[in-house]
Amino acid sequence: MRTTATAIGIDIGGTNLRAGRVSSSGEILDWHAEPIARDPALVLSRIVALCRQLDDATVAGIGIGVPGRVDARTRTVLSGGYLDLAGARLAEQIEQAIEKPVVIDNDCNMALVAEMATGAAQGADDVVMFTIGTGIGGAVVLDGKIVRGRETAGQLGHITVRHDGLPCACGRRGCVETTSSGTALGRLIAEAGLPKGTRADTLFERDAAGDVLVGQLLDAWVFPLRAAIDSMVAAVDPELVLLGGGLGSAALRALARAPALSPWYQCPIAAAQLGDDAGVIGGAVSALIEHMIEPEPTGLVARTLPEARR
Repeated sequence: MRTTATAIGIDIGGTNLRAGRVSSSGEILDWHAEPIARDPALVLSRIVALCRQLDDATVAGIGIGVPGRVDARTRTVLSGGYLDLAGARLAEQIEQAIEKPVVIDNDCNMALVAEMATGAAQGADDVVMFTIGTGIGGAVVLDGKIVRGRETAGQLGHITVRHDGLPCACGRRGCVETTSSGTALGRLIAEAGLPKGTRADTLFERDAAGDVLVGQLLDAWVFPLRAAIDSMVAAVDPELVLLGGGLGSAALRALARAPALSPWYQCPIAAAQLGDDAGVIGGAVSALIEHMIEPEPTGLVARTLPEARR
């Protein structure tokens, strides 16, 4: 066992590509972030360059969080959103270039691994996480293991909250991503005649000052999210619901307007703690667990890994 082992974590985000070398305790030892391209080939070349920049003799592996649907067992990207890496053979190409083993998973799964290892979900075995940003992502851990279903369970942004709602990119209508994401909030702000780019803090300030229109806007944004959360609590009965992503803290604040009404479906809700670091830490921790280089820093066990990759 190499007590000084580290790993490289890569987070492919909607705005930035983030990379870091991370210790077995979850400490980021080296860090790089840059605006992300929309060309998959260019993104792949930048990931290889960043891995080469961060690599040293202590690096045991590389973990990559990918947007969209990922089959972690076969390391296959099935679909993407703002950046479609489906069919890119991401893991294999990076392994060939860097000569270090690569783990890939959905970016939300990586973020939840990080929160369980060093963040807001330490000590919990049953956690549901919604990541609220441009869209809404999700991840579920039950009995310490990421729920994967056949391939890509945990697509919580596609819980239906309005059967006759707006069309969603997934092909259905009324997904919570269409009502309660950052994109949806921007649409509600525009429909209310407020300036483009109005921040959530400004909305809360105006609501506290008695602005009825802004209060209605916040209700339209957060009540569907409450419905999605309550549905997940009813389905899996977690110890904790985490709200991550750029708007996670704002969503938690807004949920004060929409408490859980049923005594059956109650669960603590908290904001994720690791912010932009979560994907990088989660990727690196997943790589370390995969190769059994170090015991996990807070007892997160290897059962979080895909069965076929143990």
